[in-house]
Amino acid sequence: MNQKELYSDGELTRKRWMVLLASCMINLCIGSLYTWSVFSSPLAAHLSQVMGIPISPSDLSIVFSIGNSFGFITMIIGGALNQAIGARRVVFGGGILFGVGFILCGIAQSIGLLILGYGICSGLAMGFIYGMTISNTVKFFPDRAGLAGGLTTAAYGISSVLLPPLANGLIEWLGVGRSFIVIGGFIIVVVGFFSLWIIPCPPGFLPAGFRPAGTGLESQEGKDGGADYSWKEMMTSPLFYIMLIMLYFGAVSGLMMLSQAFNMARDMIGMSTAQAALVVSVLALFNTFGRIVGGMAADRIGTIRTVTGIFILALVAMGLLYMSGEGQTLAFAGVIFYAGICIIGLCFGSFMGLYPKFTAEIFGRRHSGINYGIMFFGFNMAGLTGPLIVTVAYRMGQSYQIAFIVALAFALLGILFTFLFRKISAALSLKANGGW
Repeated sequence: MNQKELYSDGELTRKRWMVLLASCMINLCIGSLYTWSVFSSPLAAHLSQVMGIPISPSDLSIVFSIGNSFGFITMIIGGALNQAIGARRVVFGGGILFGVGFILCGIAQSIGLLILGYGICSGLAMGFIYGMTISNTVKFFPDRAGLAGGLTTAAYGISSVLLPPLANGLIEWLGVGRSFIVIGGFIIVVVGFFSLWIIPCPPGFLPAGFRPAGTGLESQEGKDGGADYSWKEMMTSPLFYIMLIMLYFGAVSGLMMLSQAFNMARDMIGMSTAQAALVVSVLALFNTFGRIVGGMAADRIGTIRTVTGIFILALVAMGLLYMSGEGQTLAFAGVIFYAGICIIGLCFGSFMGLYPKFTAEIFGRRHSGINYGIMFFGFNMAGLTGPLIVTVAYRMGQSYQIAFIVALAFALLGILFTFLFRKISAALSLKANGGW
């Protein structure tokens, strides 16, 4: 039954805040996928003992890579399942699959079972849940799409700050295997409970008292409530490919830093292990903060203007990071390194917070689950190439400077693509209004 037949627009306007809260709690749980660094060392020690061969944390890096490389597949499938069985069932099933993946890690006696549990089960489940909670919530908030997208993605991001100390405590108390089992069971229960709060957003829903500013490509930023694109129609639009490339450019520098911030702080700046660990926490905090700020800025000044501003900030950040490795004194290098880390964390988080809104804004809300899943391919490609760029650059010259230059070039290209987006969007609007 259509949700509009169960609830009035006024009731849905009130209940959407419950949906937002539930989505944030669910994303907080699945953000545990980013606690891998906490588990890798004790897992390596455990498998070394069980298998009788030396295994290092780097030998297990493939598990994390697989877990974060193919989420776009289940985001696309989840969008289709949403239309068939509803968002609540998709999230509920994804929560079970995610928890089972962690439980499999708890009983793993080989790297293969870790790949199956963490990399495949939990990694694919993340796509089901993350795509569904965000796209469904953004649909409920056409008046505050940036804020809704920012909060739901921020909940996912803050896990990398809140969960590692809890996971460390569990590992010290129960051991790594039992800790995985406990966390997996907890996730199944929590995601299952909050999935009951998820209400699928009905097609055409508008909050009580809200009317979109315009329709079609003639509006300020894009669709703004106009006709909805199917995924096939979206992929025929040149705007899709420009947005995909901008997402890649916007995400790659952040993922470069997320993968190597600890090593950069220690090897390039000369920080101690404890100081380098603090850098990682600060990066995670600004990543989370940016997801909220970026979405809110897009609501206030427009999405494409916000994207341009983020790329400009990324240019500044990479310039600072480059300077920090140029033989400065330790104190000065540390200051400008921290400044660069904070800004790049803010930029990366902002991209992740505003892109669900951006996708729905340009291509409509009805199919936003599938459409955002396809758009998310740009992020996954950044996840594959970003860490690789840093690794290759360091091997070439035992320095991170080349990687900073590459990221700076990506930011500059990103700025150019924002102007290309404006030009093509204006041309399409002119065509839609019969101006050609």
